[in-house]
Amino acid sequence: MNTPEKIPSGSRVGFVSLGCPKALVDSERILTKLRSEGYEIAAEYAGSDVVIVNTCGFIDSAKEESFSAIKEAMNENGKVIVTGCLGVDEGVVREVAPDVLAVTGPQQYEQVVSEVHKAAPQPHEPYVHLVPPAGLKLTPRHYSYVKISEGCNHRCKFCIIPSLRGDLASRPIRAVLREAEKLVEAGTSELMIISQDTSAYGLDLKHQTEKWKDHDIRAHMTDLAEALGDLDVWVRLHYVYPYPHVDDVIPLMAEGKILPYLDIPFQHASPKVLRAMRRPANDAKVLERIKKWRTICPEIVIRSTFIVGFPGETEEDFQYLMDWMEEAQLDRVGCFKYEAVEGAVANELPDPVPEDVKQDRWNRFMAVSQKISADKLKKRVGMEMAVLIDSVDDSGGATGRTYADAPEIDGQVHLNGAEGLSEGT
Repeated sequence: MNTPEKIPSGSRVGFVSLGCPKALVDSERILTKLRSEGYEIAAEYAGSDVVIVNTCGFIDSAKEESFSAIKEAMNENGKVIVTGCLGVDEGVVREVAPDVLAVTGPQQYEQVVSEVHKAAPQPHEPYVHLVPPAGLKLTPRHYSYVKISEGCNHRCKFCIIPSLRGDLASRPIRAVLREAEKLVEAGTSELMIISQDTSAYGLDLKHQTEKWKDHDIRAHMTDLAEALGDLDVWVRLHYVYPYPHVDDVIPLMAEGKILPYLDIPFQHASPKVLRAMRRPANDAKVLERIKKWRTICPEIVIRSTFIVGFPGETEEDFQYLMDWMEEAQLDRVGCFKYEAVEGAVANELPDPVPEDVKQDRWNRFMAVSQKISADKLKKRVGMEMAVLIDSVDDSGGATGRTYADAPEIDGQVHLNGAEGLSEGT
C-alpha cells in the first residue's frame, strides 16, 4: 500500500500593503482568503515562504514607493508576488525586479491566491484554522472600510484610475449590508464607506431592487445610507461626488442616522479649469447647495481635496478658487500640486504651470485653508462632543476622534485622565 504524501503545514505569507483605503480593502480580502486556507500571516520578511506586495501606481511618488517596497522585499526575502495598480503593467515591474514570482493587477484576488499556492504549499486541513467572523483586517477592530464598488465611469484628464481599475462595478446591496452587519457584530463602531465614486453606487446595476430584511431596497447611495444608519454605529461617507441626490442624504445626517460628514473631491472651483479637467463646473450651484446643507444640518463637516497648477491654470483662475474657498468655508481641506501621471490625458494639455508658481499657489492656498480651519476649531472650544477612542497609553492618556475626523486623514483629540477607557469606546 502506498503511503500518502504528507502535505507540509505552517506555510507563512508576508504582506506589504500600500496605497489608498480601497487598496487596503483588497489586501484584507486576500489575507482573509489565505488565512481561511490555513496560511500563517508573517509580520517579518524572515521566515516568510512568500511575500505579497500590494502596490499603488497612481502618481510617480506612489510608484516610487511601490518600486522601493518591491526591491526591499526581493532583497530581504527573494520570493515576491506583486499585485495592485502597478501590476497592470507587468513590464514596468519586471524592469525593476525581473525575478518576482508573479505580477497581477488590482482586484485579481483569486490569481494572487493561486500564485501563493505555487510558491508555498497549502497547509493541511485549512478549515481547522479559525478566521474572525469579520475576516482579517489591517485596521483596528473598532473601525472598518467597506468598499461598495470598483472602478469609475468618469474620465478626468488628470486621472488614470479607469485604466487601472476599469469602469464602475457596484457590489449587490445585500452583499454590502451583510458585510456591514458582520463587521458590527464583530465589534466595529465606525463604518467608512469607500469607492472611487460613492454617489454613483448602483448606476451600473440600474439601481436594481433586492429584498433586505422585511422590505425592498435599491442599490442606490441614499437607500444604502439609510439602511446602514439602522446599524447604530458611526457611518462615514467618503469620495462623494456632488450629484443632486446627495441632497437626500443630508436629512439622514440631521436625524443622526449617519455622521454629518461628507468627503467631496471638488478639485477646483474655476469653471474653466474644471472644464479642462473634464469635471462638473457649476460652482455657483454647489455653493448654494452647501448653504442649504448647512441649513438642514448645521453641524455638517465637509472635507475636500484640490489641485493647483493644473495645465492652463492662470492667476485669475487661482484667485477664483481662493474667493470660492472663502465663501465655501470648508472644514477639512487637502491640496496637491499638479503632477503629471504617465498615461493621463492632461499630459498633452498646453500651458504647463512652472513649478515655482505651483509652489507659490500651494502656499497661498494652504494659508487660506488653515485660517478657515483655525477659525472653525476656535468655535468648538467649550463644546462637549462624543469621541471615539482609537488608542490608550499606560500613563492614563488616550487619543480619539470626533465625528468630524476620519482616521489618518483629519484631526485627533488627545485626552488626559482617561483611565478606564479602552480602544473602540
